Parts: sequence; C-alpha cells; structure tokens
Amino acid sequence: MDPVVGYIVLLLLIVFIIAVLISNIKVVPQAHAYVIERLGAYQMTWDTGLHFKVPFVDKVSKRVSLKEQVIDFPPQPVITKDNVTMQIDTVVYFQITDPKLYAYGVERPLSAIENLSATTLRNIIGDLELDHTLTSRDVINAKIRTVLDEATDAWGIKVNRVELKNIIPPREIQESMEKQMKAERERRAQILTAEGEKSSAILVAEGEKESAILRADAAKETKIREAQGEAEAITLVQKALADGIRMLNDSHPTDAVIALKSLEAFGKAANGRATKIIIPSEIQSLAGLATTLKELVVDNVPKETGPEAKPQK
Repeated sequence: MDPVVGYIVLLLLIVFIIAVLISNIKVVPQAHAYVIERLGAYQMTWDTGLHFKVPFVDKVSKRVSLKEQVIDFPPQPVITKDNVTMQIDTVVYFQITDPKLYAYGVERPLSAIENLSATTLRNIIGDLELDHTLTSRDVINAKIRTVLDEATDAWGIKVNRVELKNIIPPREIQESMEKQMKAERERRAQILTAEGEKSSAILVAEGEKESAILRADAAKETKIREAQGEAEAITLVQKALADGIRMLNDSHPTDAVIALKSLEAFGKAANGRATKIIIPSEIQSLAGLATTLKELVVDNVPKETGPEAKPQK
C-alpha cells in the first residue's frame, strides 16, 4: 500500500474517532434529566451537567423536563345525579419527579393522565346534583387531584393542582338559571328599597317627634317666663301701692286730702269705658260741698258798677 494513502486513511480514522468522541459528550441543561440505556436496558439517569456516553453502547432513551407543566384538556361530557348533561374542561398542573418511572412506567403518560382525569371527573359529578356541582368547585378539584396523585405515583408524576376551567350546562338550563338569578336580584332590590323606605320613615318620624318636643318645650318655657314676668309686675305694682298707702299714712292726711284723692279716683273711673258708674255717697256729698264752695267764692268777688261793667257769666 502506498504510504501516502496509508497516512490519509489513518488521518481520516483519527478524525472519525475524535468526531465520535465529541458527539458522545452531552451537556444536560438545568431542570432537565436524561434517561440512559445501555444495550437496550436502563443504565442511569443524568442530572444537570457534563456527561460522556459510551459510543455505540449507550443511548439517550428519553429527555425529561423537571419543570412544572400544565395540560389543558378539552371539555368532557358528564352527567349529574339529577340527569343533567354538561361539559367540563379541566386544567392539570403536574411535575415529573422520577424520570425513570416516567420513561418506563406507562405508555404515553399525558394521554393516560387525560383519560384518568376524565373518568374520575365523571365518577365525582355522577354523585352530585346540578346546583351542588356549580357551587362545589373546590371540593371537586381536591377529589380529582387526590385520585390523580395516587394513580400517577407509579408513573413518576406528582399532580400539584387540578382546576375546573369551565362548567357549561345545557342552554335551557343556562336560561333558567339566568331567570332565577334575575328574579333573585329583583327580590333583593325590593328588599333593599323597602328597608331604605322604612329607615327613612323612621328617621322622619324621629325628627318630627324631636321637633314637636322642642316646640312644646319652647312654648312651656315661654309661658313660664310670661307668668314669671306678670307675677313680678303684679308684685311691683302692689308694692308701689303699698308704699304709697304707707307714705300717706305716715303723712297723716286730712279729710280734705282724702276727699281730693277720691275725686281723682272718680275722674279716672269716669274716663274709662264703663257704661255704668256707681258713685259712693261720700263722693256725692263732696261734690255738693265743692259746688257750695264755688258759689261762696263767686259771691265774695266785688261787682263793678257803671256802664263799663261787664255782665258776670
């Protein structure tokens, strides 16, 4: 063999060996795992980092993501205890905890989870009535998650959460529920309106009551003050009269003074609006005395004689 050809073949062989070695160097990224088989049998599971695979002997059987994953399953028809058919779609949150069991535990694990969740959902909803189904999402979620978590342990899967995304009852049931909800809202609105009117009437009545009490208290206070004023006025008048009488008594009035005071009182009485006046006998005699005194005074006046004298009136 030509030495040049031998060198070329050797060089190609070295390049091939280097390429094979390089191709068997594997880097496992973060949150991933590789399942390695050797001659068709499970050999090991590679974690994150740099690894070397034996050429032509070892094989990466499955690349597994260790992140939490979400599967949104399409709506499933279910029948409630009271024979109402509805559509329910679920969302499952799961995480692979054992890559080996995930690779060899079940064929098509995602499809297995979907079918298991559908059958579990039918069993749970079959024991519930429509109204209870619509109001028991948390209970249904917990039951489905418990069943799925127990069943998927053998598959290396941990079910973290299960959520009912939508519950779609038949159209006629929806219309009936909408009417019921509308009637309930109207009933609550009427109750709130009645309670508001009741509260308003109570407040108005209380306001009127307080106002009437205040007006009565004000009228009472006014009358009390008026009575007190009148009493004080009467007291002052009587006190003035008493003082006047006492002063007259202290001055020892004569009969003439008493007669004069009687005339003054009689004049005040005569100036009033009374239609009948009863004159005491003392005043009548006093009036006669006054007339006599007037005549005496007139007679004692000297009369003028002669033509220039004026007639007396």
